[in-house]
Amino acid sequence: MNFVLKGGDVYKEGKLLKEDLYIKDGFISESFAGATEVRAEGLTILPGMIDTQVHLREPGLTHKEDLISGSRQAVLGGITGFFEMPNTTPPTIDAIALKDKLTRCEGKSWSNYAFYIGATHGNIDKLEALEKLDGACGVKIFMGSSTGSLLVSELEYLEQIVSKIKGRFAVHSESEKLLKQRFREVFPDANKEYPASMHPEWRNVDVAMTSTKQIVELSKKYNAKLHILHISSAEEMDYLKKNKFANMSIEVLPQHLTLSAPECYERFGTHAQMNPPIRSKRHTERLWAAVNSGLVDVLGSDHAPHTAEEKKRPYPKSPAGLPGVQTTLPLMLNHVHQGKLSLKKLVDLFSINPARLFDMPGLGEIKVGRRADLSIVDLNKKEKITKDWLASKVKWSPFEDFEVTGWPVMTIVSGQIVCRDGEILGKPPGRRYDF
Repeated sequence: MNFVLKGGDVYKEGKLLKEDLYIKDGFISESFAGATEVRAEGLTILPGMIDTQVHLREPGLTHKEDLISGSRQAVLGGITGFFEMPNTTPPTIDAIALKDKLTRCEGKSWSNYAFYIGATHGNIDKLEALEKLDGACGVKIFMGSSTGSLLVSELEYLEQIVSKIKGRFAVHSESEKLLKQRFREVFPDANKEYPASMHPEWRNVDVAMTSTKQIVELSKKYNAKLHILHISSAEEMDYLKKNKFANMSIEVLPQHLTLSAPECYERFGTHAQMNPPIRSKRHTERLWAAVNSGLVDVLGSDHAPHTAEEKKRPYPKSPAGLPGVQTTLPLMLNHVHQGKLSLKKLVDLFSINPARLFDMPGLGEIKVGRRADLSIVDLNKKEKITKDWLASKVKWSPFEDFEVTGWPVMTIVSGQIVCRDGEILGKPPGRRYDF
C-alpha cells in the first residue's frame, strides 16, 4: 500500500515537524496524488528503532523463543529490526549456521534482521571472512560464561581475534577466571540454595572491570571497532570515560537503567537475574549520567528469555536472562516522560547511532529516498504492561504491571504497516539488513 501519514509530528534532525509523510513502494517519498490517508494526529513519527542485542533461542531452544515469535514482539514493541546473538544450539560460528538462520527468517520475520557470528578458539582464522558474509552484523565475543557454550577468555586468543577482524565486534565483558574464583568464594556449599540478591556479589564489579580493562587495552592497540555490551557499573563508566577511543562504542540496557538492587531481587527474585547483574542505585545513577553526557552510544534490550519453570530453579542454578525486546521502547518512552532523557537522546541511542556505527546506509533518519522503517508512538498515552500484551513464548516480564506514559502504536517495516494498536497486520515484510 502507498499511503500518507497525515497530521503527525515527524522527527527530523532532532526536531519534531508537523507535516505529512508520504510512503511509496517501501520508501519515504515526495508527495503524490491518490495516496491513501492514514491518520496520525497526536502521534510522533520516529525513525525505526533497531535493537542490536537480542537472543531469540532458535535453533535448539525454541521452547523459550524463536525467530518469528521474537520478530512479532519486536514490532509490537515498536522495533523495526534486530541483531540476534550467536549462542544458540548449535551456535552461529560458521557460514552454514548463519545461512540456516537467514533461511528461517526469509519471508517469515515481521521485523528486519541480522546475525552475529560467535568467536571460538576454532574459527579465529575464519572470522575475517565470516564477518563479511551477507546478513552478518559482526562478531560476538563472550569473555565470561553466560547462557550457552561460547567462550573465549584467554588473552592469547583474544588478541588473535581483535587483531584480525575489521568490522565492529561486540563483547560480553566479564572475567571468566574471576567468575570461577568468586563462585567458589560466594557459594561454598554447592548443594545449598542462596538468595538471588547474591547475584551482584558473585558477579561483582571486579569481575566486570578486569575484563573491560583488558578488552579496551587490546582494542586500543589495534584500533579495533569495539562495541562493549551492557555496561552495568559506575566504575566501568568512570574508566571508559577516561579511556574511550574513536572506534569504541558503549551499550546500556533499560534493565540497568530502570531497576536497582536490592529492591529488584526482593521483588522479583531470580526473575531479575541477568548477566551482568542489576546493581545498586549508585550504579544506576552513574549509568544515567553516562547516557546523558553522551558517553553511551547505543541502547539494547538484551532480550534473553527463559521459561518461568526454568527461572524457579534454586539460585545460583537458575538461568540468567530476561525478556525485553517488546518492553524496551515503552520503558524508555516513560523515562522520556519523566525527564530522565530527551526524545532526541532516545532516538540517537536506539536508531541513529546503531545505523551509523554498524554502517547501515539509509537507516536512522527520515528523509525522502530512505527506506520507510518507522516507529510511531503516542508520547502521552498511558498504558500498563500486561501479560496479555506480552507476546514472548515465556509470557513473563519483571516489568509486568508497570504503568508507563508513552507507547508504540504503529510500526512500519519496509513501507508496510505491520502493527497498529497492538494488532499484527498483513504478511511478514522483514528483510535481511545490508552492511
